[in-house]
Amino acid sequence: MSKEYKLPITQWHVDDRPREKLISKGYHSLSDSELVAILIGSGNREESAVALSKRILASVNNNLNELAKMSITQLIDFKGIGEAKAIAIITAITLGKRLQIERALIKPSVSSSKSVCDIMQPKIGNLEHEEFWVLFLNNSNTIINMVQLSKGGLTETVVDIRMLFKKAMELLSVAIIVCHNHPSGKLSPSEADKKLTQKIKIAGETLDIKLLDHLIITETAYFSFADQGVL
Repeated sequence: MSKEYKLPITQWHVDDRPREKLISKGYHSLSDSELVAILIGSGNREESAVALSKRILASVNNNLNELAKMSITQLIDFKGIGEAKAIAIITAITLGKRLQIERALIKPSVSSSKSVCDIMQPKIGNLEHEEFWVLFLNNSNTIINMVQLSKGGLTETVVDIRMLFKKAMELLSVAIIVCHNHPSGKLSPSEADKKLTQKIKIAGETLDIKLLDHLIITETAYFSFADQGVL
């Protein structure tokens, strides 16, 4: 049978039906378009649910991070996608992000810059504005708390260092890691990033609260001040 699947899903071979395929072979056997097809349930008069899902994914170069950025308005521009289907797609993506965050926090001990990125990338990696977060640690490098200290525009955010260390002292934190995202996708720290890092480091030394790292995070990668030896 043609892979364009012009027939209704109910007339496909059982092995080609996404729902039945998931039940019989497990979710690992399904492509991204088949998973989206299950979410939307049906296509339109010209396309099956799978064909429509393939077209939606093709519009973002089959990049799920880009799909996650699509709004309800953008999704309903596709024939066959109404508000309910658009909400279903956005809800599934949001649940997936939250699951990723929870998994990262099951053992919230920081062992490397990668472990910090695993926690923070689902939160801030694909945002279209900057956010600055602080991870407060105890003497076992276990995360006591995570706080969004500020939220800014496309290129920068303002950080109040006094509020940062006020919270650190309230939590009896002995170390901190700070993170912010670059919506531009560029990993190189700006001069402002470097100056802010040094200010936080010096302030922490006065209070005996160590700055362990500063991470710049994008949706696909990260830059660690500690790993690069510029802390």
